[in-house]
Amino acid sequence: MTNNKIAEHNAALQNKPALDIVRWGIERANGHAIVSTNFRPFEAVILHLCVQVQPDIPVLWVDHGYNRPATYRYAEKLCERLNLNLKTYLPKLTAAHRDAIYGPIPNVDDEAELKKFSEMMKLEPFQRGMKELAPVVWLTALRKVQNPGRAKLDILSKDEIYNTIKINPVFYWTDADMENYLKQHNLPNEWDYFDPAKADENRECGLHRN
Repeated sequence: MTNNKIAEHNAALQNKPALDIVRWGIERANGHAIVSTNFRPFEAVILHLCVQVQPDIPVLWVDHGYNRPATYRYAEKLCERLNLNLKTYLPKLTAAHRDAIYGPIPNVDDEAELKKFSEMMKLEPFQRGMKELAPVVWLTALRKVQNPGRAKLDILSKDEIYNTIKINPVFYWTDADMENYLKQHNLPNEWDYFDPAKADENRECGLHRN
């Protein structure tokens, strides 16, 4: 897909309902669409949207082993509620094994060690998952308001790393929009989420580079 075509699609999709954007993407995937999740706050929105269009859509989750108990309970609740076709990918080392060899989670100021942590515990299993699932279309919950880096993105982009079309159906949604969707569909949320590979919301872990 050329850059001009992507720009045309983004202009056409900007004012479409998120469910229509999901449907548009899945229809073009020829059975090879996935949605990724980390079960952070508001993830029920993108998952609920996707399963309405394709109930058995593969849901790629990297469980790095450092999630808080509330996040694991949230994941279980959503899996049961939405009957998710969850595809869980684990690092080659357990969290306990990594900590024993390399020490605790790196400090937010230690960029080099955070990068190593991310590559080992998140990127490697994610790359493995993307290779095995080989999606034509990759649906995500990225939103413009999340951090300055993501504000430069759009609904649709070509991901050269994974050779897939990335679609962010709720890209222009505010937190209030997300809250309203959860209330409308009686979906749970979870606020105790923490990503040890990012340490703060303005830092990217490396999964979303464009």
